[in-house]
Amino acid sequence: MSVEHWLGLIRFSHTVFALPFAAMATVMAMATPLSSGERPAFRIQDIVGILLCMVFARSAAMAFNRLVDHKIDADNPRTAKRHLPAGVLKRTSVWGFTACCAVGFVASTLLFFPNWLPLAGSVPVLMFLCGYSLAKRFTSASHLWLGVALSLSPICAWVAVRGTEVLAVPSDFLAPLVLAAAVAAWVTGFDIIYACQDAEFDAKVGLHSIPAKFGIGGALRMAAVCHLVMLGLLSVLPLVAGTAGLGWLFWAVISIITALVLWQHSLVRPDDLDRVNQAFFNTNAAISLTLLVAGTIDCLWI
Repeated sequence: MSVEHWLGLIRFSHTVFALPFAAMATVMAMATPLSSGERPAFRIQDIVGILLCMVFARSAAMAFNRLVDHKIDADNPRTAKRHLPAGVLKRTSVWGFTACCAVGFVASTLLFFPNWLPLAGSVPVLMFLCGYSLAKRFTSASHLWLGVALSLSPICAWVAVRGTEVLAVPSDFLAPLVLAAAVAAWVTGFDIIYACQDAEFDAKVGLHSIPAKFGIGGALRMAAVCHLVMLGLLSVLPLVAGTAGLGWLFWAVISIITALVLWQHSLVRPDDLDRVNQAFFNTNAAISLTLLVAGTIDCLWI
């Protein structure tokens, strides 16, 4: 068992989807003055804590997903070569890895002290993240569950930086909520596109998904609606960001994001899913990283 196997198990490269939004929320949170008029103090342990929490939480949730889905993956020709069905990794080892990552996630929240909110929310957040893996057994809204799960990253980063300020000044929480809603719509849309690959299999074995329920054509239309909602929410974000400073550069980048979304949808058709992986990874990695760069420059230097 090599490090490469473990990174492959949790699809570590897909961290690029959620981490940039946590980083963007961190920058916005630090650029927004507290009710006292001062900006939050920059603490390196907060940055390290956010990074560790992201890695540990996502690793635990992904490993749990592979564990509970190992029989389904074994029956699906597309996923039969994954680490557990193929016997590359043993279930006992993956259970141990999952437990270690879960403990690491909770322990990492201690870095935010005296801010106690991340520790208080750590177990409920982790349970929600892992709950996604079971959702497709009983609801076609599993794609939305994943979207909300990833949307917690900017919310949690905001809370980690600003602490109990979010309780004292609820309006202070509007910007991360809008960003989180945009992330949820974005992820829901691209997960629907990705799930089109398994529409026939899901319907056959009784798993719930939008493509299995509404067909690939209907699913692609729903994904497009989700992405239109995302673009709308991103357009609203500079209006509610206040002194975080999102301005002309962020507005300009929205046009680039729109072009990327249109290109993503041009890659897949109901009768041609050969480029789903290209639409899934390359395009979405570009979207998240572009928003991070634009948001950071706007907040810190413009």
